[in-house]
Amino acid sequence: MATANVSGRAKEHPKAITAVLSVIGYALVGGAFAGVIPLFPELSNETVVLFSDAIAVVNSLALSCLLAGWYFIRRGEVEKHRAMMVSAFLLICGFLVLYLWKVGGGFEKSFVIEQGQFLYAYAGLVEVAYLSMLGIHIFLSVVAVPVVLYAIILGVTHTPSELKATNHARVGRIAAGAWSLSLFLGVVTYFMLNHIYSWVPR
Repeated sequence: MATANVSGRAKEHPKAITAVLSVIGYALVGGAFAGVIPLFPELSNETVVLFSDAIAVVNSLALSCLLAGWYFIRRGEVEKHRAMMVSAFLLICGFLVLYLWKVGGGFEKSFVIEQGQFLYAYAGLVEVAYLSMLGIHIFLSVVAVPVVLYAIILGVTHTPSELKATNHARVGRIAAGAWSLSLFLGVVTYFMLNHIYSWVPR
């Protein structure tokens, strides 16, 4: 009964629920970065590296689900589309737990290029490219939160016929586009930081 009430409220007030969940999400991330929300136990350096790998896997799976969801809705396969988008959202929730734990219980990495790894003349360009992609990834991750939440809330609280009377399709396209680009850039910068060049703790 309580679940039905929550679902009913979300269906009637999707924007308000989106706003509340967005504020909670921003507060958790900001608190973890500031160190004022000690949610997670300390991690060893080796575990931080393992978490980085796990996060890349989760993000790659989420991106795959998003692309599959886009493919299915283009073919009119609504239930498969919904399953892929909900799966992508659950994977991102898993990412958030891993990421906050890594930040709150371990350390972040700084990108460096050792002179012997790359022609020195191009090292600056590589770092600019890395930081640019990382900046876009972070920006889209932040601004996409309410858009993604709104699209998901509409999608899980309305039937396919009811969704036609909402702006789910328009918002969903924006959410999926921003989300997909953010995930893609996140995976690219992960490989640059962890497998192509080098990093130091910060």
